[in-house]
Amino acid sequence: MPGPILHLGATVLCSHGGTAQPTAPNPRVLVSSQPVVTLACPYVIAGCSLTPSGSPFCASGNWVSGATRVLVGGQPVAIAGGSSVCAATGNPMLPVAFQTRVIAS
Repeated sequence: MPGPILHLGATVLCSHGGTAQPTAPNPRVLVSSQPVVTLACPYVIAGCSLTPSGSPFCASGNWVSGATRVLVGGQPVAIAGGSSVCAATGNPMLPVAFQTRVIAS
């Protein structure tokens, strides 16, 4: 399934509204003048609304499926239509704003 490639400047949220940021995007390939994110790049999540309730909250996440034909550094790129998971809760991360010019499949 093709989709827009995610990059450092994309807005990604956890299912509870926390902001997710990639910790190690690949600096060798740029889209919209920003490094792309691969499946090997973990995300750190801040501001998950489950934090005050005392139950496990979203602190980190990863993309588990992405592009099948586009690789960067030997790793598939993360795409907006790919699957992701937050470590503690198992809920998905949601890309809400991203570049739309470069599509990968």
